[in-house]
Amino acid sequence: MAAAGMARGGLRYGPCHRMLRAAGARGELPWPGLGGGRAAAGWSRPSPGGEVQYCAELVRKRDYEGFLCSLLLPVESRTSAFALRAFNVELAQIKDSITQKTTGLMRMQFWREAVEDIYCDNPPHQPVAAELWRAVKRHNLTKMWFMKIIDEREKNLDDRAYRNIQELETYAENTQSALLYLTLEMLGVRDIHADHAASHIGKAQGIVTCLRATPYHSTRQKVFLPMDICMLHGVSQEDFIRGKQEKNVRDVIYDIASQAHIHLEHARSFSKKVPVKAYPAFFCTVALDDYLCNMRKVDFNIFHPSLQKKSTLLPLHLYIRSWKKTY
Repeated sequence: MAAAGMARGGLRYGPCHRMLRAAGARGELPWPGLGGGRAAAGWSRPSPGGEVQYCAELVRKRDYEGFLCSLLLPVESRTSAFALRAFNVELAQIKDSITQKTTGLMRMQFWREAVEDIYCDNPPHQPVAAELWRAVKRHNLTKMWFMKIIDEREKNLDDRAYRNIQELETYAENTQSALLYLTLEMLGVRDIHADHAASHIGKAQGIVTCLRATPYHSTRQKVFLPMDICMLHGVSQEDFIRGKQEKNVRDVIYDIASQAHIHLEHARSFSKKVPVKAYPAFFCTVALDDYLCNMRKVDFNIFHPSLQKKSTLLPLHLYIRSWKKTY
């Protein structure tokens, strides 16, 4: 209702909003030069000059929410954001695409060496790496954050649950928060308050991502939720694998989701100290809010079908948040 009220109150729809509105209707967004028939996640080299389209298509298919958020970044940062998110997608999908850890380690090593080569102005002939090199040159991005992401995802190749919520938060800090630090650098923001907000938002993102993936992982006989919270409520991994929905199972989800909510509240508690220029980096909070709100509506039943559906209103919610200049 609030969104509808704002629209009636004279909210102007620009070109970016028209793309986002179309996305809500079709489940995808138009993007110049993107062919729908080519699989973006493969290793085939794109046509000359097609690295940007390759990265954008990969992100659209594998990180739809990140794709929407990237569209709302300033034009001068947008292509770099696609490269950064494509890099993250490449790393994130390694774990689910391997049957042996050794293969995963080899692919992680490829990206570690690729980053080293990028900072030596000698990127490998791979579309994501090539575009990432341009982003590094364009924005003087910090190498340390790329290495932290690779190192943390490499450690996460082991199929085991997080021992406690702090371990999950550490993983989120070194992956999701690191991505936000790099996004801030792309926006030309180097500010301690913005970094503080990015830390909390990244941790919330990591926690929510773990929750959202639980039904999928359960079908593969895997559970990664923090063991300390599961033990606190007397819930076993087998309970999640069997898709149980008893109160103690929902209590585990409530406790974990509450931690994500706390991080979002912390990030917003000092929003007045964060430069407005940094806000576009934090529009990912819209999807986090939507998911946590929907979780409450189904009484923290992590297996409820509604939680697995793509939000058709997300593009509109993102545009409204960007128009209000808040996160």
